[in-house]
Amino acid sequence: MLASQRLPLTSSKPSIFGNLDSAQIPSLQRMSLMRNSKHRTRNLRLRFSIHSSAAQEVEKSSKSGKDHVEILSEALPFIQKFRGKTIVVKYGGAAMKSDTLQASVIADVVLLSCVGLRIVFVHGGGPDINQLLQQLDIKPNFVDGLRVTDQSTMEIVSMVLAGKVNKRLVSLINKAGATAVGVCGIDGRLFTARSSAKSPQLGFVGDIASVDPSILRPLINNNYIPVIASWTIL
Repeated sequence: MLASQRLPLTSSKPSIFGNLDSAQIPSLQRMSLMRNSKHRTRNLRLRFSIHSSAAQEVEKSSKSGKDHVEILSEALPFIQKFRGKTIVVKYGGAAMKSDTLQASVIADVVLLSCVGLRIVFVHGGGPDINQLLQQLDIKPNFVDGLRVTDQSTMEIVSMVLAGKVNKRLVSLINKAGATAVGVCGIDGRLFTARSSAKSPQLGFVGDIASVDPSILRPLINNNYIPVIASWTIL
């Protein structure tokens, strides 16, 4: 009579279980089920996280859209009032030091142009002038908040205002979606200057004697934004 005995699980093919007792198989199956359950839980958590993030982005976008609508609603009376009018924007000082502020100013200028305002953009460039003077080891001097400008400083001022700063602003406005043209006070005799009472103290610093906008009219009438460096000759 054959005796009943527990035989090892063997096969001519390799088994993922190896030579295991059959009693061990249920526990392995339970482990496999537990692992699968954990994987499913992780997948569910991941899907929930993705859906939650997407919902947050949609909510942010919706709030942002509502904010834009409210801003435009508040601005609409002013847009209607000033549409077709020529508006002079003076840009300079601390607002030129920050790239974030500069981008905000440029965006606003382009927006005003797009809604029908005729923008004339006049700029300074004090921070850039000071930076180049420091690089050349020239100490800037001021009297009552006005720059003392000798002959060598005047060359730097004209180079920075009419060159570096003016062309940078023109480029930024063009990239933002409008079309700008750079000029300075000497072009077309746009600005005529005279010596001020403080000229002996300040050097090449004067007051505006007259403004001739003839050179600007064709630009404005053809939807260009004149970008004017506040520099001319005495």
